[in-house]
Amino acid sequence: MSGIRGSVHLLRVAVRSQIVSKATLSHKPAKHHISVGEQAIALTTFFITILGPSGYVLAHLEDYKHHS
Repeated sequence: MSGIRGSVHLLRVAVRSQIVSKATLSHKPAKHHISVGEQAIALTTFFITILGPSGYVLAHLEDYKHHS
């Protein structure tokens, strides 16, 4: 019986350590309103920055294969 109690105790400790307290967030309106145009420019910049180099490499993949 003591083995079961020990197992239950370990299970309780494991579950208790996974509980995370809530962050103290405030629900206030944004200080700066970002327009739709600014959002579009930001998204376009992110896409070009991230996908541009990978697209270039994929477009020139055959050149890299024959160069070696």
